[in-house]
Amino acid sequence: MYKLLHTLQVELGERSYPIVIGEGVLGEYELSNYVRGSQVMIVTNDVVAPLYLEQAKACFPDKTVDVVVLPDGEKHKDWQTLNLIFDALLEKQHTRKTTLVALGGGVVGDMTGFAAASYQRGVPFIQIPTTLLSQVDSSVGGKTGINHPLGKNMVGAFHQPEAVLIDTNTLHSLPPREISAGLAEVIKYGLIRDTAFLDWLEQAMDKLVGFDSEALAEAIFRSCACKADVVAQDEKENGLRATLNLGHTFGHAIETFAGYGNWLHGEAVGTGMMMAADLSAREGWISSADYDRILHIIRKANLPESPPANMTPADFMSLMAVDKKNVDGLLRLVLLRAVGKAEVTSRATEENLSATLSAFCHQKT
Repeated sequence: MYKLLHTLQVELGERSYPIVIGEGVLGEYELSNYVRGSQVMIVTNDVVAPLYLEQAKACFPDKTVDVVVLPDGEKHKDWQTLNLIFDALLEKQHTRKTTLVALGGGVVGDMTGFAAASYQRGVPFIQIPTTLLSQVDSSVGGKTGINHPLGKNMVGAFHQPEAVLIDTNTLHSLPPREISAGLAEVIKYGLIRDTAFLDWLEQAMDKLVGFDSEALAEAIFRSCACKADVVAQDEKENGLRATLNLGHTFGHAIETFAGYGNWLHGEAVGTGMMMAADLSAREGWISSADYDRILHIIRKANLPESPPANMTPADFMSLMAVDKKNVDGLLRLVLLRAVGKAEVTSRATEENLSATLSAFCHQKT
């Protein structure tokens, strides 16, 4: 029997949807009510499928369920792999009343959502995230897409899911590195808008990296609540939602430079948040004590503090130039006006940005 821990709602009017968080809900919690037709296509990968595919099928007892299994990894988040989903949908004759189901981490979720946004000009989909990072961030909010060799997530669409089902038990199959990567996105919420959550994270971090189920469930709930609130206010990232990208401009540059998949997304974001904090301090927005506090929690989460050893300031500038937040040729960064308050700005001085890049690029990983 499953244990329901938390439920919350992403408030988007008639497109609102629930986030269900529990222990053992995968395979036990019925999702057929969120399927409009009789067809379901589960999209997963070759790592997750042996672990959770049969349980996912059991969530749709009265539906025709087909499956497509993708290769695992960020390096496969591309057009070629996306086409495997379309191939399966067409071969199995799925109509515009089908529902896609993303079973896996952020790569599977982003690609499934993009396929759902595109197939026959848009069909519904459901998120069943199985990694901490996807549970606290990418499964909520409707951002979907694939990578381009020149930039991460540069091709995609906004397409909200019908429901998000989070089973905390799936976290026990993850290596410690994946938990740390997910914690980067958790820490982000505390840094940009919830200092009480940040206080709690500082106290609970040892439990979180130690796979404590109760602490992880609380972190997931509070992260999702924060994400849901931001998305409800700014679905298409016209302002407030962009602050959720703290550390991401630097982080995406690291991922692209290193080759997709060599750094986990959360690892790159962890380093990116340190770089954003450093620049915020140089701009006079946060104190050196604030910076040290951020460094301490990043270290406690076992996240890297500096980019690849061979990455140069010029590499960063070239790759950050294609960031989605940039407008009219201006580099726009998410910085910390204070701990708990983020702001998107294009006014960071070239001198300070250069100093930050030089400081981090001369560190050793």
